[in-house]
Amino acid sequence: MRNEAAFRTYTVSQLARLSRTSVRTLHHYDEIGLLKPASVGDNGYRHYGRAELLRLQQILLHREFGMRLSDIRDLLDRAECDRLSVLREQRERLLAEADRYRRLTLTIDRTIAELEGRDPVMDEQLYEGFSPEKQAEYEAWLIDRYGEPARERIEMGRAAMAAMSPAEQSAWRAEAMAMRADFAKAMADASPDDPSLDPLLKRHFDWVARTWKTPPTAQAYAGLGRLYVENAEFKALYDAARPGLASWMAEAMAAYARRALKD
Repeated sequence: MRNEAAFRTYTVSQLARLSRTSVRTLHHYDEIGLLKPASVGDNGYRHYGRAELLRLQQILLHREFGMRLSDIRDLLDRAECDRLSVLREQRERLLAEADRYRRLTLTIDRTIAELEGRDPVMDEQLYEGFSPEKQAEYEAWLIDRYGEPARERIEMGRAAMAAMSPAEQSAWRAEAMAMRADFAKAMADASPDDPSLDPLLKRHFDWVARTWKTPPTAQAYAGLGRLYVENAEFKALYDAARPGLASWMAEAMAAYARRALKD
């Protein structure tokens, strides 16, 4: 029996709708050699077949893990003859991520319970689900999104963290979670451009400065707020404390940058 899916082709706009990407993204993937169309018609229209659909699936899966486009291209080109093994590897990674998200959810639930005056959280339970591997993926995402200038910030942050004692690192993380809870509470009573938020934002700014080992400029601080929205995992982390918190914080940080900071 003929497998019709194997012979079906899609234009770039049809594939964009099917894969929930954009035409611009697919054009970019073509330009950098990441996803070439199966053929290009005399009218210049790109056409994609089954092989290209499967490759795009691989690209999007790797993007979910925060890989850079150049690394994805190299990986897929090397693994072109063994897609089944790549899929199996990705499945294992997804299962591991699902377990990590389960542990992160439990960590958040425990913290919410403590903040609501119920069961206290043991110190070692505050950080269950966080991983150095995920931090590395965030860093790769930042460099891919913001370019090489982000690498210097990352290196400074690493140096700052390395200079902290274990107790100082624990305090740093605990402060991050406490501020997230305080921002969630503030969101209920204030608009993001309310100057009454300045003490809390100054506290957050100082925490970022310790993390980066240098005070951020107005542009950099506002950019960090955008990161909280644009990166899916950061957005989920903040929105878990209060729906919409990531976007509210981004607006509040941008407003504070305009009011109180200089480039």
